Amino acid sequence: MAEIKNLKKAADRIIQAIKEKERIVIFGDNDMDGSCSVIILKECINNLGGQISKIYFPDRVTEGYGLNKIALEKLKEEAPALLITLDCGIGNIDEVKIAKKMGFKVIIIDHHEIIDKIPKADIVVDPNQEGDKYPFKKLANVGLVYKLAFLLMGDKMTDSLRRDFSELAAMATIADMVDRTDDNEEIIMEGLASLDDSWRPGIQALLALESVRSLSSINKVNKMNSLLNIRNIDDYNISVPFKLLTIPNIDEAGKYVEWLLEKRVEKRRKINEVVEEIERNISAKKDDVILEGSSSWDPILLGVAASIISEKYNKPTFLYAKNKEYSQGSIRAPEGYNVVLAMKSCKKYLDVYGGHPKAAGFKLDNKNIEKFRECLIDYYDNI
Repeated sequence: MAEIKNLKKAADRIIQAIKEKERIVIFGDNDMDGSCSVIILKECINNLGGQISKIYFPDRVTEGYGLNKIALEKLKEEAPALLITLDCGIGNIDEVKIAKKMGFKVIIIDHHEIIDKIPKADIVVDPNQEGDKYPFKKLANVGLVYKLAFLLMGDKMTDSLRRDFSELAAMATIADMVDRTDDNEEIIMEGLASLDDSWRPGIQALLALESVRSLSSINKVNKMNSLLNIRNIDDYNISVPFKLLTIPNIDEAGKYVEWLLEKRVEKRRKINEVVEEIERNISAKKDDVILEGSSSWDPILLGVAASIISEKYNKPTFLYAKNKEYSQGSIRAPEGYNVVLAMKSCKKYLDVYGGHPKAAGFKLDNKNIEKFRECLIDYYDNI
């Protein structure tokens, strides 16, 4: 079978960095997929004797999605270093240029659709790129990193390490809602088989919850993932999944899970408020697409709210949090829609956009919101 393009090249470059004691910076998306990708790569590097100088997750509220100028300004003191982006980077043309000028060597490992051009990173891993002959294109990012782990570890990949990584890969693959077929189904089934016996204190603490214990394996993971989808208010640049799943002892993990439960009640209330406001706003509208936003909405809530609205009204749903000069948002769509293509047709109004056909994100200048709305309405009227 054909290999994923550049995956072996990425593994060799990381091993070179470990041997030559280069500084390594890992930059991951802060959702479950990005967080578990970071954990697996971090633990591979540590097991091989390497040191990571910095792990960074962008704060969606202040920085938006993916590699960004605010983050690079904070990270520039780490250069020269090997900068590895996980679950992001494929749409960051300008940001990769800036990183290279700062002295970073850049490896992008991403699974999102490629919009126009590929950033001029040193190595790009993305099954969607031209020339990639790997037959399965629907891996979550953690699936790419799980496969990378085998190339990195070689004969040092013990059974216990494989089980550990497979549990994380299964949880993140389920969380990212990619197609449960082929490689993804194999990853999920392998990880679920050992999940109940996980050594990770964070997973043990989640499995011990009364609301989780009696569920089937797949529903346990769904419940656990929903708890982990919360913004970290203690340190915006460390994600909640990363923090819990790397906690070293069960007592600390248990306390953190209690905090998550409290935050979940508050989050559910806020999501309900957002959904109710959207429904009031769209009650008199008959468009084939929903685009709504507010300066009072927390961006972390918008993915879930968009899922609820999209499923209820069977329409592509674009929701945005409005800041002073720009807005950033999340999109969810029913089966059969491709919101990336929709945004591509309206790209002149967008600063950043990308993702999957049914789940994506965007950022735009506030002055372009109404033009973007008109463009989307026109696009969906004509497909």
